[in-house]
Amino acid sequence: MDTFIGLMSGTSLDGIDAAVVRFPPGRVELLAARTTPFTRELRSELLALIQATGTDLLDRFGELDHRLGRLFAEAATGVCDQAGLEPGRVAAIGSHGLTVLHRPTGETPFSLQIGDPNLIAERTGITTVADFRRRDLAAGGQGAPLVPAFHAALFTRAEQARAVVNIGGMANLTLLPGSEEAAVTGFDTGPGNVLLDAWIQQQLGQPYDRDGAWAASGSVSEELLAALLADPYFTLPPPKSTGREHFNSTWLQDRLRGFELEPEAVQATLAELTAASIAVAIEREAQGTTELIVCGGGAYNPDLLQRIGARLPAVKLSVSDDYGLAAEWVEAVAFAWLAQKALEGKPGNVPAVTGAAGKRILGGVYPGTTGCGEDSKPE
Repeated sequence: MDTFIGLMSGTSLDGIDAAVVRFPPGRVELLAARTTPFTRELRSELLALIQATGTDLLDRFGELDHRLGRLFAEAATGVCDQAGLEPGRVAAIGSHGLTVLHRPTGETPFSLQIGDPNLIAERTGITTVADFRRRDLAAGGQGAPLVPAFHAALFTRAEQARAVVNIGGMANLTLLPGSEEAAVTGFDTGPGNVLLDAWIQQQLGQPYDRDGAWAASGSVSEELLAALLADPYFTLPPPKSTGREHFNSTWLQDRLRGFELEPEAVQATLAELTAASIAVAIEREAQGTTELIVCGGGAYNPDLLQRIGARLPAVKLSVSDDYGLAAEWVEAVAFAWLAQKALEGKPGNVPAVTGAAGKRILGGVYPGTTGCGEDSKPE
């Protein structure tokens, strides 16, 4: 069997992306893809858990781990149906889960994802690979970002220095030197859409800034931008990774104190923050970059792309769609690819990216029940 399913739910907390994919030599064949959106109630519950508000945190952690496991299973079943594919023809599901806390530094580094893979395997009947981050963490790495290995496999071109940026809730950068002698590197640059989404939700009650139109209507506050960029994270050397535990509404409100700005000016400044942090990272770590390939939800934000392009005028700006893979599905496909690597017994991390002591096979394998008899799956 050469067909895999990738499941991804990122820091934007908008739902679960599911992709059915094959990997013929040197390319990606996307058979079907769909998003299972989160309800407003579920999103609120997830935010409360991530922000550690309320009581009975362990109870809520366990409950949401179970509920998301079932929802991930439904997403996998739904995309199978869309592809006209029987579960028995799928080699494995690669499920990232949903990160509720990521603390990769200190004496006891850890990263927590929910979406019980036992339930995914049991309810779909398909072998599931999950818990991708913790083996890299055990080897001294950050456990993130993990997509650079896939970016390297898909986008590396000989003698051409490229970068790939995935702009989801957070933004992560992969630097492809185009030379076998130079290492692939990468790291999280900082917030992608997370602050933009949070601000427009707070001010206008909208889930996100469609096409960046609201940000485009405002004027950037250079003073606020400087205050935001003064956060020490932006000047940390790689390897580094981050998440909502650092960049969130509280972080923003703390830095807005003393500023009296129109709401759209704040939105424009947050868009410029995302663009600036990406551009500065490329200028600092990969000055020879000739092309930047954008994927993730941010690839469909023309205002954000214009801001990035203005800061990198000598760099060709592309989206992954130009290379045959729609930007919105890249991460889900990446976890299908990582599942394939795990079953093949091949490493999935890039030590130069995460800081791990070496290459490691990532993910725990949860065997499916397909072919184990009529009573092997619940109705």
